[in-house]
Amino acid sequence: MNKQSRLMGLVRSIGPARLVAVAVLIAPFYIPSAKAADIRVMISGGLSAAYKELVPQFEKMTGSTVITSYGPSMGNTENAIPVRLARGEPADVLIMVGDALGAMISKGYADSNSRVDLVRSPIGMVVRAGAPKPDISTPEALKATLLSAKSVAYSDSASGVYVGTELFKRLGIASEMEGKARMIPAEPVAGVVARGDAELGFQQISELLPISGAELVGPIPPELQKITIFSAALTKDSKAREQAKALIGFLASAAAAPALVKSGMEPIAPAQ
Repeated sequence: MNKQSRLMGLVRSIGPARLVAVAVLIAPFYIPSAKAADIRVMISGGLSAAYKELVPQFEKMTGSTVITSYGPSMGNTENAIPVRLARGEPADVLIMVGDALGAMISKGYADSNSRVDLVRSPIGMVVRAGAPKPDISTPEALKATLLSAKSVAYSDSASGVYVGTELFKRLGIASEMEGKARMIPAEPVAGVVARGDAELGFQQISELLPISGAELVGPIPPELQKITIFSAALTKDSKAREQAKALIGFLASAAAAPALVKSGMEPIAPAQ
């Protein structure tokens, strides 16, 4: 099926009443068939759920194929994005924690002029499905919940670094958390909680929500919250710059916002 047929099928499924609105949303990302390409993306977990929903839409609209590698924004695990880049894995687009993307720009892996901040992502807490949901609505309530917990897990990315190095100290319980709180490398924290290996789990809400067997209690209190920005940029060695730029533009657009919000994130101003 060629691109024109795919687009006509999309239009028929939507119906004429919404045709004009859809055309306005997709026009900036349409690339002629001759220019469709493979776009290689490295992405961290925070945007993964929304990204998996949005990429098929982009592929249908443009004819390009998106080839994705997943890994943490930081750290030394095999699949971490900095490690992938250091060993020479090809990529056209990096989507990762903003601070970590800045480091990739500084090291010459990514193009600073192409950087787009996509979403703000808050930290939340989960318990195992069916377990009582403790009160974490205030700093005092969160402190009491942490002190009473037998085990606590947090991620090895930006949110976990904050939890392990700052949050416990701000609550005045750093020493009490030693021995029962641990960082989880290269695995969704909610999965650890779902199988009963930790009582409480902390990570960006967007990474907690997709995991079955764990239930979101809520975000940590505003006074203690650490918002993570997820950003995208072209790599310096991108072989499909036009198509990769279109993908970033789509992810930053109003058309992508509902999927991002559903995943627990706040879209930053849509691209113009």
